[in-house]
Amino acid sequence: MTWSRALRDAARSGLSIERAKLTPVIAVRGTVGVAVVIGLCLWRGSPALAVSSAFGAFASGIVTFQRSMRPRPVLALAVAGALAVSTFLGYLAAAHVVAFVALLVGWTFLAGMAWAIGPVSGLAGTQTVAIMLITVTLPTSVVGALEHAALIAFGGLVQAALIVLFPVRPWGIQRDALADALAAEADYARRLRHDPVAPFDPAPLMDARLASAVTPRQARRRPVQLHGPRGLAERVRPVLASLADPVVGAPLEGPERDRVRDLLGAAATVLDAVAHAVRHARPVRLPPEAMATLEVPPTGPMLTGPGRRAAYRLISLLADAVELTDEPVEATRPTTAAERGHLLRPSVPRLVPVALRALRREARWSSRILRHALRVAAVAAVGYLLGAALHFGHGYWAPLASVMVMRPDFAQTYSRGVARFAGTLVGVTVAGALMALAHPGVYTSAALALLCVFLMYLLMRTGFSVTSACVAAYVVFLLGIAGAGWEQTVEERIVLTLIGGVLAMLSYALFPAWETPRLRDRLADWLAANGRYALAVFDAHARPAERRPRQVRETLLDGRAARAAWEVTEARAEKEPVRHHGLSLHAARNANAALATMGRVTMILEAHLPDKDAQPSPGAAAFTTALRPALDHAARAVRDGDPLDWSAPRAAWERWRAEEAHQGLPVSVAELLLDALDELAEALPPDP
Repeated sequence: MTWSRALRDAARSGLSIERAKLTPVIAVRGTVGVAVVIGLCLWRGSPALAVSSAFGAFASGIVTFQRSMRPRPVLALAVAGALAVSTFLGYLAAAHVVAFVALLVGWTFLAGMAWAIGPVSGLAGTQTVAIMLITVTLPTSVVGALEHAALIAFGGLVQAALIVLFPVRPWGIQRDALADALAAEADYARRLRHDPVAPFDPAPLMDARLASAVTPRQARRRPVQLHGPRGLAERVRPVLASLADPVVGAPLEGPERDRVRDLLGAAATVLDAVAHAVRHARPVRLPPEAMATLEVPPTGPMLTGPGRRAAYRLISLLADAVELTDEPVEATRPTTAAERGHLLRPSVPRLVPVALRALRREARWSSRILRHALRVAAVAAVGYLLGAALHFGHGYWAPLASVMVMRPDFAQTYSRGVARFAGTLVGVTVAGALMALAHPGVYTSAALALLCVFLMYLLMRTGFSVTSACVAAYVVFLLGIAGAGWEQTVEERIVLTLIGGVLAMLSYALFPAWETPRLRDRLADWLAANGRYALAVFDAHARPAERRPRQVRETLLDGRAARAAWEVTEARAEKEPVRHHGLSLHAARNANAALATMGRVTMILEAHLPDKDAQPSPGAAAFTTALRPALDHAARAVRDGDPLDWSAPRAAWERWRAEEAHQGLPVSVAELLLDALDELAEALPPDP
């Protein structure tokens, strides 16, 4: 992609406004938290204290709106504490330019590295840098700095208290994640009616699993509806794929295929009903037509072989899902040992070593997180010095704009830069016009600032340009409380925001962290994870007595994680203005399809795992023995750009097929697996 096209796409993405689900009650609660802090400071303090404390409550409220499975009060308190520390340290160093720039560089670097822990941590770190730049410009002493820091922490405490005292949809995020997973399964069943090999995005299932991890205290309070349906949704997916597949299930035409389509449609209806019940905490309502379809016809079963077994399994799983979801919502039960084993969320103190390990993993020159941290630290220092040299009254707006738009990847940085400038231009223009025409007093300015806070919280998910406009207007009205002239505020904000955006974009062009060269590594990781999943499933057929369901499950989860990492890298690479060395986007798409097919056919065989007392399969054992070294060699070949060779597992499969008098399901799936691997070899021509 050329630079002109990349910039055009980034600008279009930044200025786009999306329709999103609005949460006015939650927006009101966050606005009330800001209003309480501003009102108390205006009543018992000064306008300068009101401005400082408002930023703390405002930033704490922003972080609590992010999609995180952590309790919201914990996020508000953590961000408020970090804001208080950064503000106090900034006050101590603000009188000395060299000391403050050194502090700014170090703190911004740590905030940039926080993206290694997660997006919520990265956003929280960005907020601390922004508040440090803003509040240290308010004149005060060391004692006053402590007072400002305490008020900022108090703002986060107020937001946390409001979340505890006035909860809105307890377990709402968990319910939505589980309902989205069930709805995705329903959509998958409908698509399978028309396309027997339709792809499935496992992201909703991954989100549901992440949401199901709870602390021991939360496990005692979790509604019954959030216990069982997720596991059933996981087991339904391979059964749906097995039932619809023309090789394993029913032929593409005929009465058996008609029966399969009816079963898939009824399954979609039931899954949608269960999703609706989970999302809204209501009993399940099923149409009689769907229930009639899921019953065995009076003439007897219409399916044969693996398709018949899959149909019976599907009917059983759907009945279990309805039964588990239809429990009384207020009932609870103790967690099982299995749930405590792998779905237990660590406490906050136990997250510290996890975060340290994540930071240590990114401490390498090739890491995009490390490069982002170095980039944002340098830009913050240059922007601060440049803003101070321009003799504007609010020179901190240049580094503030840079820090707020910079992200670890190219597309987000550029799109947010454009959105930030456009939103700031609209926000300061509207707010400046109101200030010029109405000349509001202190309390009127405070009311207008709170209106902007409410609009920002309400419209946060519609687009960064919209939130930037609300934030820009909020800052104008908030500084109006302290008596800052609106004419100077508007002019400075527009010019310095433009400078900050240009610095952010220029920094990525000069010191990039492109994802394109990482495509082969991500693809090799996905191939290796898919290979371990396939080997675990075929091992279960080769040695049923030694079958370990946990091993199959863990390799499946590893494959999903590798696929998610590949898709993120591929999506970023598509938007980068660089040449694709060794792996074009066309080859990447074909390889993506081949590996997705590899995972799908393995999942079909997983739906028909044998019992532990079943007879071992020597052919499956020989096939697994030949496939394991071939997969290891293929992963290295993908990274190095060498040709792929599947001759050994192909020969083992041919012997397996010749030795079996009746071709069983594992033999057929092995053929589909080899076909997918051949497609992968064709999609990845060797490097010249």
